[in-house]
Amino acid sequence: MTRKQVGWLLLLLAGAALFYGLKLPHAFSLSVIETERERLAAIVQSHPLPAAVLFFLLYLVVAAFPLMPHIPMSLAAGALFGFWIGTLLVSFASSLGATIAFLLARSLFQEPLERRFRDRMEPIQAGVERNGATFLFSLRLVPFVPFFMVNLLMGLTRIPARTFYLVSQAGMLPATALFVNAGSAWGHGIRPETVMTPRVLVSLSLLALFPWAARAAVRKIGADPSRGTWKKPRRFDRNLIVIGAGSAGLVTSYLAAALRARVTLIEGGRMGGDCLNTGCVPSKAILKSAKVAHMSRKAEDFGVTVRDVDVDFSRVMERVREVIGTVAPHDSEERYRTLGVEVIHGWGRLVTPWEVEVDGRRMSARSIVIAAGASPRIPGIPGIRGDAPIYTSETIWSLKERPRRLVVLGGGPIGCELGQAFSRLGSQVSIVDRNRRLLKKEDPEVGELLETVFSEEGIEVLTETQPLRVESEEGEFRLVANQKGEEKALPFDALLLALGRVPRTKGYGLEEIGVRISGDGTIGTDPFLATNYPHIFACGDVAGPYQFTHAASHQAGYVAINALFGNLKRFRANYSSLPWCTFTDPEVGRVGLSEEEARDQGIPFEVTRFDFRELDRALAESSFSGFVKVLTVPGKDRILGATIIGERAGDLLSEFTLAMRHGLGLEKILSTIHAYPTWPEAARSVAGVWKRAHAPEALLEWSRWYHALRRRM
Repeated sequence: MTRKQVGWLLLLLAGAALFYGLKLPHAFSLSVIETERERLAAIVQSHPLPAAVLFFLLYLVVAAFPLMPHIPMSLAAGALFGFWIGTLLVSFASSLGATIAFLLARSLFQEPLERRFRDRMEPIQAGVERNGATFLFSLRLVPFVPFFMVNLLMGLTRIPARTFYLVSQAGMLPATALFVNAGSAWGHGIRPETVMTPRVLVSLSLLALFPWAARAAVRKIGADPSRGTWKKPRRFDRNLIVIGAGSAGLVTSYLAAALRARVTLIEGGRMGGDCLNTGCVPSKAILKSAKVAHMSRKAEDFGVTVRDVDVDFSRVMERVREVIGTVAPHDSEERYRTLGVEVIHGWGRLVTPWEVEVDGRRMSARSIVIAAGASPRIPGIPGIRGDAPIYTSETIWSLKERPRRLVVLGGGPIGCELGQAFSRLGSQVSIVDRNRRLLKKEDPEVGELLETVFSEEGIEVLTETQPLRVESEEGEFRLVANQKGEEKALPFDALLLALGRVPRTKGYGLEEIGVRISGDGTIGTDPFLATNYPHIFACGDVAGPYQFTHAASHQAGYVAINALFGNLKRFRANYSSLPWCTFTDPEVGRVGLSEEEARDQGIPFEVTRFDFRELDRALAESSFSGFVKVLTVPGKDRILGATIIGERAGDLLSEFTLAMRHGLGLEKILSTIHAYPTWPEAARSVAGVWKRAHAPEALLEWSRWYHALRRRM
């Protein structure tokens, strides 16, 4: 806390001590007010305006600080000023006093709590942004809820002060009127308890349910575009229809069938989607062949002589297809039918919000899941759609001969992985990227290290380079690009477009029924992965925000439960601790925040780094490139993020992902025994670096003194 905050806090504590030291709460008790009621009433009658102003200010102080219960003051307002004037005074004084308490709490405590418990506060703040006004209004309607605690707790959130005041003014009015009315009756000789019966208080409290019921009704009517537009079937053929048999669709279908729901999976292409057929599986297969070729050329560094390393490119591609064939049965129609999933091969199209048509066959389901994936992005540069040998991550696998010169457009994960693979298989590779570095989403030193490795392997890396056009001259194709103001021509035998992927949202009825598409091209979903139709869900690449197979599978778990049991309970998709890896050599893996992201978000952090040059296993294998970098809360061992570049980074990342997911800090990793010599020792080593930097110096100094004393005894 700042000195100003500490000063305010001490001043408030001193004021409270003085208030109670003078026994002022007793002066405003019901017994005292009842004894002095006639005298006070006479004063009010003779000096109405000054009495009203003084009472207003006094109530304002009582409402702003937890000095005494405000109910006696509300009763006194009715007894002394009558119902209408008393209600006016109490209503505005209580709302203004509550707002003062709200602002004081925000000024004193919000910033320290946000800084220390940011990750725990974020879900709360997100909930307040969505439902804060409704929640506050409900609390204000219940007379049993502690008045000051509501002010204090809401001050710790980001709800606007204006919203807090207006909602408080409206929400506290019914209870205010009740108490002032009881005080008014008291002024005419009727005891307050005869007016404020338990039944009346409970009835008033039940009003708190009204805003939630009204909100739910409005949401149900307003959020469902199908209401009044489409005719909903009286009965459904199925519980769930899933469009798309990639990772997201397969997992959704599997889980639905395991929960004994009737589920239909529709796929127009090949089962397994992009990951099996054109993405994860074939790329990792070709990366392995490329690494074997690379290690064979470096064999002499390990004391092994390998002569005449020759890459049979056609055999490499044949092996890629064999690997796909080996994995394919796991995602096959036959396997999923045995699991209880109805699999239909064809192109599904939504004809109503509850019905899908495939080859003229119409079927209905209570819930529908869109898992249509994404396709490679094709840039709109001149010549890109001509007769040039241009490939994407989906079509590159059709190559039967190794391209002598390969130009890769895009320095993201796909471009880096395949660019390095083809270089190691014998192609002359150039990687062109418009950004300042490779892997722009990672910290600068990651992209810089990878660029150094690529240059050492003979890969030409052209960053800050803008592609202009594709042209041909005398049968030779080339990419013309602008590199820092100068045109540069790059001849190629194959051009690989690796500029990211575009969600597939066209051609299967989304436009016709009005499913909302977000600004980034994904299907718009809420935190439960539902679209603007509450019973239509989306997951995987088509929904974003991450285009990873494991992210799609993760989302599919939420979608299956929400689609089948959402009428009972829905679960928000949780992306905390989501790891990802780029399978270059060295690999790049990250979970949580990078340094750049932490700075952009204004999150304080410390950095701890451990280089693989200090790891015995890395030395034994001559795999020196890379490091482990961990971001932690300043002065704490709680992990905010971890970045690894090096051998087996994807595998090493799991320990940090587990730690973040379950709230384990570096101290726990340090105290865990790791087998020696292994790569995972890097996690324990970086924890050790953090521990040395946070050694308890005072305790160590005492220990030094103690041991010096022991030597003299």
